[in-house]
Amino acid sequence: MEPNSRRRVVITGVGLVSPLGIGNEENWSSLMAGKSGIGPITRFDTTGFATRIAAEVKDYHPEEFIPKKELRKMDPFLRLALGASRLAFDDSKLKIPPDRAHRAGVFMGCGLGGLTTIEDYHKILMESGPKKVSPFFIPMLIGNMAPGLISIYHGAKGPNLAVQTACAAGTHAVGQAFHMVRDGMADIMITGGVESVVTPLCVAGFNAMRALSTRNDAPEKASRPFERDRDGFVLGEGAAVVILEEMNMALERGAKIYGEIIGFGASGDAYHMAAPAPEGEGAARCMQMALDDAGIKAEEVQYINAHGTSTDLNDKYETQAIKTVFGEHARKLGVSSTKSMTGHLLGAAGGVEAAFTALTLERQVMPPTINYENPDPDCDLDYVANHPREALIDVALSNSFGFGGTNGTLVFRRWTDK
Repeated sequence: MEPNSRRRVVITGVGLVSPLGIGNEENWSSLMAGKSGIGPITRFDTTGFATRIAAEVKDYHPEEFIPKKELRKMDPFLRLALGASRLAFDDSKLKIPPDRAHRAGVFMGCGLGGLTTIEDYHKILMESGPKKVSPFFIPMLIGNMAPGLISIYHGAKGPNLAVQTACAAGTHAVGQAFHMVRDGMADIMITGGVESVVTPLCVAGFNAMRALSTRNDAPEKASRPFERDRDGFVLGEGAAVVILEEMNMALERGAKIYGEIIGFGASGDAYHMAAPAPEGEGAARCMQMALDDAGIKAEEVQYINAHGTSTDLNDKYETQAIKTVFGEHARKLGVSSTKSMTGHLLGAAGGVEAAFTALTLERQVMPPTINYENPDPDCDLDYVANHPREALIDVALSNSFGFGGTNGTLVFRRWTDK
């Protein structure tokens, strides 16, 4: 099927629960202000930990979205996912009619699932025995319970899927959901990413890998993608849901349209469990695949929401991958990492950054990369340093790369009905 014969897929709803705020406007105003969502960890005693900072979701009240009696059955990641889905539905003003419910599906990405629940109940098991383990233990922790509960709460009876591809999971979910609508498997897809693993075991594990920043005395400055003095990523949590609809259906119901998804790429490095392939070879193939899927040339892109983790190899190799794909045009791109403000949300990152990219296209402003103070000679592109930038953005990319060498890229286009 040629690109111009495929169904067009538009974004009609965005729901965000992130370290920058609850809802689209809180998140956008924080992005535009260059505000960091990173601070001291409050979830547990960090004595003895090399890293004592994270990007936690603050002032989130799940009882506003979920009946109180149901909350005890849900791991924190499920509470975040349902809140983001409710915000997305409210934003889109979508109501799934019962006779079309089988044409509405859910596809969510998550990296680690209910790690909080696993840690809590392991302690209960060890201290009090097996009879004290809740019958809700397994449903609380499995990653596919996020799309499962979203479908139950919103009446979506179509495809119901979850993907757990580490830090690329949110992007893979949105990309696969886009293909499902484009290719006629569904008319509506509720999609995005979620993660909530600011836990002792998770922080200890990443510390053991020496992956996290230890800039504990200046948490707001700790995430500094592409910058010379970066020393690791900052763990974050959050959720984002975007609602994708077949274009004609969206137009018929008078939906607000943020933008259009036109391409998706996915690749594997086949190189290392955790390190990216040298020179970003796998990332470059992924971006090129996404451009080919969209049927556009590299020169048509103006902006990239980068994976930009604030780790040495990722930022260096992502920069090289962009140069490989875009050639001389790479110097004309605006490239920013919103992880400089949100931290790295693992499986939620791609969903949150897809939502940010949709808002970027709608509002025609590139979010900044904050904490960019000292240039790194290996990272020599235009990273929209420290301040947002108004610009004409017709086409934007969003990149996500994960452990295991898994890569994902989405291509977005500014909305026009032509």
